[in-house]
Amino acid sequence: MTADKSADKKPIKKDRPTPKRKDAQAARNISALSPGASRADKKRLREINKSRRLAARAAYMRGDENALPARDKGPARRFVRNYVDARRSIGEYFLVLIIIVLFMSAIPVKQIQVLSIAMIYSSIIYSGIDGFFLSLKIKKLVRERFPNEPTRGLGLYAWLRSTQMRRLRAPAPQRKPGDNVID
Repeated sequence: MTADKSADKKPIKKDRPTPKRKDAQAARNISALSPGASRADKKRLREINKSRRLAARAAYMRGDENALPARDKGPARRFVRNYVDARRSIGEYFLVLIIIVLFMSAIPVKQIQVLSIAMIYSSIIYSGIDGFFLSLKIKKLVRERFPNEPTRGLGLYAWLRSTQMRRLRAPAPQRKPGDNVID
């Protein structure tokens, strides 16, 4: 009896051949984001997105408050940026100093090599001390000007900004060195 039941089951035949793998994968690879979009539509969309990104980047570099990320937003952060940008520090010349030290250390004169190492270590120490006192000064000024603003992280924010080269700072500096920020 059991043999009869298994003998009754015949495989069902397909009325089409099995598709090739590349054809089956190509049929599945329809973009869920833009199904059926033509190349011209995709190119136009890329251009629109690129112009939006460029506009957002320009607004960020100008310092527009609505274009800034959370780490740069707020009146206290703006004050810190302006305060740091209005002063000069050795930290902003650190990269140039490293290049000079690199060339000096390649000279096979022992005294010049020792001088270059002394220059780099002294600039690191001076930059650290300057950052420490800058942090204290920034926190004091922010507490006076913005009593409701938290001062946590502002010192490190100011010190890290002061160690960047002026032209590489983002958002771009809005004060020139020597400007009076404390009115």
